[in-house]
Amino acid sequence: MTGIGTIVNIIAVLAGSIIGMVFKRGISDKLSESLMKALGLATVFIGITGVLSDTVTVIDGRLSVSGVLLMIVSLTVGTLAGEAMRIEERLEGLGEKLKKLKIFASGGERFTEGLVTAFLVFCVGAMSIVGPIKDALYGDASILFTKSVLDLTSSMIFASALGVGVMCAVIPLAVYQGALTLFAGLVEPYLYTLGDGRLVSNLSAVGSVLIFGVGINLIFGKRLRVGNMLPALIVPVIYAICQSITVLLK
Repeated sequence: MTGIGTIVNIIAVLAGSIIGMVFKRGISDKLSESLMKALGLATVFIGITGVLSDTVTVIDGRLSVSGVLLMIVSLTVGTLAGEAMRIEERLEGLGEKLKKLKIFASGGERFTEGLVTAFLVFCVGAMSIVGPIKDALYGDASILFTKSVLDLTSSMIFASALGVGVMCAVIPLAVYQGALTLFAGLVEPYLYTLGDGRLVSNLSAVGSVLIFGVGINLIFGKRLRVGNMLPALIVPVIYAICQSITVLLK
């Protein structure tokens, strides 16, 4: 069944979020704070390893770094755009509206942080891009099944510390992976041919930096407006398209 991987992934996040929020009710504020800092350390580690895996390679026994300049430009341009659009402020406004709904009353005060954290961890990375495409084109949902197990565990921990915003991340997850599944035939040929063929790696690297920022916020409090940096994820796509156009015009 096409799309079964994304469906399982959504169910895993929902289940993990519910379990995490139920668990949250039975722990003290002190334990919750300690758990959040531990979660921050794990998130920082995920971000660092993601950046290194997508930018550092070993060629003939020597380390080679690529994509760093694009990453810097992406973060700069993306942050400028995000600040202008006031993305984080709008997310916080959405959180305030959701808090008025009874179903979202619990944990609503950290809605934005939970949503942005979960979105980055669940939706940014090679598995969330390649997984839906393989599921749609080849009927191979193994990548998404593996991702579902990871997301189940992550959502439990995130929801226990950050609340209902984590559960709401299933909406962008469903839209993002669902769209890739539906349009896999159109998207797949360009993932590794646009520009220099590093689109997936560049996207993953920028996303990993944002995940690192989320980890910093979890450890030290809200120091970075990561929500306003989200447009940085669009820059590598635009760059790859411009590269391909330049090649065609030559």
